[in-house]
Amino acid sequence: MPLIYSNMQMSEVVEEYTSLIPVLNRLGIRLGLGDKSVAEICEEHDVDTDFLLTVINTFLNEEYFPEKKLRTFHLSQIIDYLTKTNHYYEQYQLPNIERHLKSFLSMSAGNPTLTLIGRFFASFKEKLLCRIRKDDEQWFPYCLELSRKLATNPDIDTERGFLLPSAESVDDQIEALLADLKRIMVKHLSGNYNDNLCYAVIFAISSLEKDIKQHNRIRYRILEPMVSTMETLCNP
Repeated sequence: MPLIYSNMQMSEVVEEYTSLIPVLNRLGIRLGLGDKSVAEICEEHDVDTDFLLTVINTFLNEEYFPEKKLRTFHLSQIIDYLTKTNHYYEQYQLPNIERHLKSFLSMSAGNPTLTLIGRFFASFKEKLLCRIRKDDEQWFPYCLELSRKLATNPDIDTERGFLLPSAESVDDQIEALLADLKRIMVKHLSGNYNDNLCYAVIFAISSLEKDIKQHNRIRYRILEPMVSTMETLCNP
């Protein structure tokens, strides 16, 4: 997939890749983009253009991983974006799936397979919300504290950069649960059910699945290596 650049017209980018709409929303950019370029939209919304381009290209392209560029961002930028992403899951995407799923289940009463799907989604939701709470209350504050410790200690060499992980994907339980939920619906539905509501549930699940997968790349291939290196610097 081609990369997005700062001189491209933002509205044309979004028309081509509508999955970017919620990604841009998290950075404070809403629709009504006019004919302005990516750089102009970023300036208008006080958003770092390089950071936005890195985020959206990471989101769109599986193999995109600009090592040198990533080293220029402050950890707080990454955590702020991941925090907004978590809150988007909690406030919008989970309720959207739940709303469609409840309608689907209510119009397909008596189907044991659908009852299982409802329970599976409840388990997935609980685990995702648990991770969001841990991020907000433990993981992200810990990362920011390490960053502050480095910033206030002139004796620590911060020019070494962070260590990059291998390109192998990280096994993530949240991703796996969501993939299993979609697989159950595709392979094991039986009895009478509403086709349109079924499609709505699957599309909503697929959207969240892609979003989590791409942002886990930021978590595991950007944030965690940065924190690992900071821990080494702070505790030689």
